[in-house]
Amino acid sequence: MKAIAIIPARGGSKRIPKKNIKNFLGKPLIAYSIEKALDSGLFSKVIVSTDDKAIAKIAQEYGAEVPFIRSSELADDFSSSGDVIVDAIEQLQKKGERFDYVCTIYATAPLLDVRYLKEGYEKLKNSDARMSFSVTSMPFPIQRTFKITKDERCEMFWPENFLTRSQDLEEAYQDAGQFYWEKMGIEAKDITFGSESIPIVLPRYLVQDIDTPEDWIRAEMLYKIVYANECDSKNRKI
Repeated sequence: MKAIAIIPARGGSKRIPKKNIKNFLGKPLIAYSIEKALDSGLFSKVIVSTDDKAIAKIAQEYGAEVPFIRSSELADDFSSSGDVIVDAIEQLQKKGERFDYVCTIYATAPLLDVRYLKEGYEKLKNSDARMSFSVTSMPFPIQRTFKITKDERCEMFWPENFLTRSQDLEEAYQDAGQFYWEKMGIEAKDITFGSESIPIVLPRYLVQDIDTPEDWIRAEMLYKIVYANECDSKNRKI
């Protein structure tokens, strides 16, 4: 079975300029995803899809391949990750590449743990599912959440659950935004968060979106705690 990893990384991040190659505790953020993919031993190729030459250069320095530069039409704020991955697969197939599995790994996942990446592959390979992807549990019961109205008051989505104990409510999960395994050649009949997908459950301390400067700070703090020994060995400040 042949598998490839595709890491989408565009150059136009606005809230955190040059986010994908910004220094994260000693090296570019994207380097963590590349290194974890390579260290896993799961992939025949680790490919970065980018529209940015600076990202391409750094990706290659850390061992990834950049066989093409992504078109500007797939690098704006409205391009979905799905569109980018489909484009990358088509580009590779035009070059004669053939593979059985593709794994999308986000460039903003420094907390990625190879164990869960391997688990996703093994569970998908040994099943009739179409996908497996990283998820994590919600930190608070969604059944007791509320919104703030236009009058700046509170309104529960499910008021009948106001007096229900948290432990009596069903646990909910969310996309962890790290990796997405997919079998090639199988037509989707359901959405990603549906019956054709296997959830790979990550502990919440390994999950952090990095969309804002505040997210960035929290991700660095988590990394320093989770990978303290690694930080020490590389003489990073912790």
